[in-house]
Amino acid sequence: MSKSSPALRQGRRPSVKDVAERAQVSLGTVSNVLNRPDRVSAGTRERVERAMADLGFVLNESARQLRMGRSNTFAYVMLDATNPFFTDVARGIELAAEKADLSLFLCNSDARDAREGAHLAHLQQQRVDGILITPVDPEAPALSRITAQGTPLVIVDRTNATGAFCSVTVDDRLGGRVAVEHLVDRGHTRVAYVGGPSSLGQVRERYEGARAAWDEAGLAESDLLRVETEALSFEEGRLAGERLAGLPRRSRPSAVFCANDLIALGLLQQVVSTGQRVPEDLAIVGYDDIAFAAGAAVPLTSVRQPRQALGAAAAELLIDEVNNPEHQHQQVEFTPELIARVSTLG
Repeated sequence: MSKSSPALRQGRRPSVKDVAERAQVSLGTVSNVLNRPDRVSAGTRERVERAMADLGFVLNESARQLRMGRSNTFAYVMLDATNPFFTDVARGIELAAEKADLSLFLCNSDARDAREGAHLAHLQQQRVDGILITPVDPEAPALSRITAQGTPLVIVDRTNATGAFCSVTVDDRLGGRVAVEHLVDRGHTRVAYVGGPSSLGQVRERYEGARAAWDEAGLAESDLLRVETEALSFEEGRLAGERLAGLPRRSRPSAVFCANDLIALGLLQQVVSTGQRVPEDLAIVGYDDIAFAAGAAVPLTSVRQPRQALGAAAAELLIDEVNNPEHQHQQVEFTPELIARVSTLG
């Protein structure tokens, strides 16, 4: 068993100098072993590596990368870590980053401007190579300041009107359209759209698509109800279900299109708990097609977004922007797909 080094006994981390002294080589030789091992003879390399193991030496990668002017680190600032949609997007980003030998920081803004701003400031201080973000407001001036200060940025699941950033999103108007077309095809003539706040771009665009499909079907404008929630959460779905149950019977919708699956699952739970049948008494469509949608007590019809593919595409755009001097900004848009299940089909 090797002896404890003075560095370890003194409670400080072993340094390159400690390794050189232990292996009885120069600092330059240790540096070569770490960075250009082909330049060092096998015997010397083995002696240096054994000294590192004995001392418990760990390379200070941050310091090395700082000298190189690169951190080899990206960050993703997600909107809501409690929503499986965003964790699936993050998984796609992580896989693409791993393939490119990059590290990834994950941050959660919790849909709050101040928290988002604090994360962005911290990430700049950490000198990350690039940032992916699902912003609270894709038009926020803070995003332009980030790029003006030299940090590439890609918008995920949002678009920016200026085209000043790469972005990856899904055609939410089309998603809203196919959801309502499905309900109309099933014979529903009074439908509620549940989701909010309306300040969120996806909420507005999904409603716009739903409204367009409704109008084109020639149905009464007043029979597409709008029920706004404070958040896109499970609990808000339950509360929306209570609000709909409180309407006069003749005013209640026969179907609901929810702005995301968490709302739809909360509403589904509330409806079933009161003895109503899905879809006989109320048909329900969600949006995102998270894993819990198919696994619900009543499998949920949902508009599927390619979540991991969306994240991977965003990461690949950022990698290109960081590495390619000829990079051109792109706005990538995926097509959603309706996945019909028991909650509308019976």
